[in-house]
Amino acid sequence: MRSIIWDMGGTLVDTYGDVDRALAEAAIGKTDDESLREVAQLTRISSSHAIKELSDRYDVPQEDLREAYTALKERWRAHPAPVMDGTREVMEAVKAGGGLNLLATHRDRDSAQVLLDALGIEMDDMVCAPDGHARKPDPAMNLLLLERHDLQPSQVVAVGDRPGDIQAARAAGLEAALLATPGIPQDAEGAVRITDLRELLPLLRG
Repeated sequence: MRSIIWDMGGTLVDTYGDVDRALAEAAIGKTDDESLREVAQLTRISSSHAIKELSDRYDVPQEDLREAYTALKERWRAHPAPVMDGTREVMEAVKAGGGLNLLATHRDRDSAQVLLDALGIEMDDMVCAPDGHARKPDPAMNLLLLERHDLQPSQVVAVGDRPGDIQAARAAGLEAALLATPGIPQDAEGAVRITDLRELLPLLRG
């Protein structure tokens, strides 16, 4: 059984619904389907990209949008975003097969640990970019996890929801899976495109 390097928001945890609503409300002042679709196309690149672009489009200070995002993360302490459908099943399969569930995230360690604790998720290891590691698409976090656990790239699958996750995985020599958002165009070149995390299960036996 292969190990998995997970991305967090939008992959391990279903954060996008909350993030899209918070940014749409702060930037556009409404959360109808059209507004949420507009924001979703931006957040699937990155949250920082969405904040900059929405600020420019709607003449809203970036600081206001960052404050809305920070307030959301604080709410998650008591009311966390849900686990992505299929997460627990796939993690259990990895564990049962002797693999490792590893996490490479742009989220700060405190915020990441708050979500994991609130949801009862235990990772075997976690690397956070704000601890001093290069952000994806740089492969540094993936390479560090491989080194820490003496893993060969062929023993690991990386899963994420953004093109940067895929680029970071491929640069580290890993097989990659893109968890696609239906209706949102994304470049999945070099990756297996999935819409349900359970589609990872056959890859883990590869």
